[in-house]
Amino acid sequence: MHLITLIPGDGIGPEITKAVTDIFAAAQVPVQWEEQNAGQTTFDQSGELIPQALLTSLEKNKVALKGPITTPVGKGFRSINVTLRQKYDLYQNVRPSKTTAGIKTRYEGIDLVLFRENTEGLYAGLEIWDEQNGIGDSIARVTVKGARNICRAAFAYAAKHGRKKVTLAHKANILKVPGKIMLDAAQEAAREFPQIQYEEKIIDNMCMQLVGKPEQFDVIVTTNLFGDILSDLCAGLVGGLGVVAGANIGDDMAIFEAVHGSAPDIAGQGKANPTALLRSALMMLHHIGEHEQADKIEKALELTLQDKAKCTGDLGGSASTSEFAQAIIDNLGK
Repeated sequence: MHLITLIPGDGIGPEITKAVTDIFAAAQVPVQWEEQNAGQTTFDQSGELIPQALLTSLEKNKVALKGPITTPVGKGFRSINVTLRQKYDLYQNVRPSKTTAGIKTRYEGIDLVLFRENTEGLYAGLEIWDEQNGIGDSIARVTVKGARNICRAAFAYAAKHGRKKVTLAHKANILKVPGKIMLDAAQEAAREFPQIQYEEKIIDNMCMQLVGKPEQFDVIVTTNLFGDILSDLCAGLVGGLGVVAGANIGDDMAIFEAVHGSAPDIAGQGKANPTALLRSALMMLHHIGEHEQADKIEKALELTLQDKAKCTGDLGGSASTSEFAQAIIDNLGK
């Protein structure tokens, strides 16, 4: 039995979380949930955005599933996601994007995984405000260690999962110092994994290539800001943020999450699509070695996605969140 920290989140978070836990229960996945929360709802109740009880649970269990969280708007409130990533050095943001039967898109044959450095770059929080001169600076800090970690992780993933190519997206022609650090790190990893094809693309060209011919890419690795942008672009190619998984992985801890927003405008209405959180939970199962369980639920999900009558509104159907989850449960074992 695996003890997993469960963070339902805000808005539609509790609804899609329940859908996932119901599916796991029906599939008899050997997981025990330890529920702790964070975000706007928690702040309203306790005055804490990230309670100590949550941190204690994370540090004990080392694995978590997290729904979408709202960070209150106002001075002094920092992104909860960024805070957790940096506190626990979850340096890998792993975002698969794959075309799926039943989800209509403009593309076919996409099956790529993006590795975004998750703790450094323009998200390092190194900002300076010169009020007298009206100048704001943000420092894009890239370290040799951080670059090596994310580049090696991308190549190691490719080797483990039978992927054939890693592409580094960079801007070393303009951002000379941080760009060179990433180029050096990727080239070093490429030498360690000579069986993996390696290529480099400047970020603006990368965006054009992704839109024009995305099926040419396999594993992509890049810095924090570029990865933030590219990961949403890749999600858009395969159906949007509502159908893609996300993971924040470090050497000692992993937090799997739906990367879409908390959608407070539809919270409590039974309209939310739980696919992204469910796929994140399936990534979690692979992470903890429960491959058969993950494959069984993925198959049931794919069968359900091909039956529009059983899908939620954003997927072209009219089913509620719970009805969609029940359809997945009904397809288990088929």
